[in-house]
Amino acid sequence: MLAKAVILALDGGASVPRSGARVARLLRRWLNAQVSKVIMVDKSDHLLREVDEELRRDRYEKLWKNHGNKLLMAAAAIVVGVGINQVWQARRISAAQNAGASYEAARSLIAEGKPGDATKTLEQLANSGQSGFATLSLLQLAAADLKAGRKAEALASFEKIGNSTTAEPILRDYGRLQAAALRLGEADFTEMQNRLNAVMGDKSPWRASARELLALAAMKGGKPELARSTFQELLGDRNTPAGISERARIAMAQLVEAELAHQPASPAAKPAGAAPGVEKAPSAGKADAKPAAPPK
Repeated sequence: MLAKAVILALDGGASVPRSGARVARLLRRWLNAQVSKVIMVDKSDHLLREVDEELRRDRYEKLWKNHGNKLLMAAAAIVVGVGINQVWQARRISAAQNAGASYEAARSLIAEGKPGDATKTLEQLANSGQSGFATLSLLQLAAADLKAGRKAEALASFEKIGNSTTAEPILRDYGRLQAAALRLGEADFTEMQNRLNAVMGDKSPWRASARELLALAAMKGGKPELARSTFQELLGDRNTPAGISERARIAMAQLVEAELAHQPASPAAKPAGAAPGVEKAPSAGKADAKPAAPPK
């Protein structure tokens, strides 16, 4: 009955008992107070948000006023940098494509038996700055010089590859190895060792060939013990190519043969019972004996 009276009071009904009407009025006042509180809280939150946004806006405006030009310059620099990088990449790709086409054309000229025309193209590529094709062009020039008997020119090309800072490590070490091989006949052991040190490391793909050259230089320089130990190291390495192992065996046999040839001869045999360095004296009465005169 009370609940019905409250509902009628809230709905504005007129026929509500007096006791129920009083409760309904109290409840209505309480609900109005709660609604007012909610409205006030909502207004307070809205006001706080507006203040916070205003402070944030003022802070951004101050930041832009103090650093806006710097931010614009930084953004412009980024855009310009990206554009320059794109242009440089495009030019680099285009230059690489042109260098590749020129290199293939030079190889075709060599195959056609026109080394003169190919040499001009290869020399241009070697000086073009395209590191990959420059190195390959130097290798082609060195091979052509060796074939023509121009050892000094080939050596210069290999040394240029070996001293390059832009060549691939495997090609740079190959250039050093080939330069050392060309110098084997004239260089002393120290020069050969200095040339080969960078190529003899355990991780170098050319270590077996470099150690073979060092052993040959040791043989030439009068260092048979070093040559023997280096050849033994090559023979003990399962990764040594078969050709190098075979040459190492031949060189080891030559070292043994040379050692045997330089050993001193054995002393001559002495008569039994004779003291060393003392010859056997002749028998008494026989040294001055003369043939007997024939009987008369």
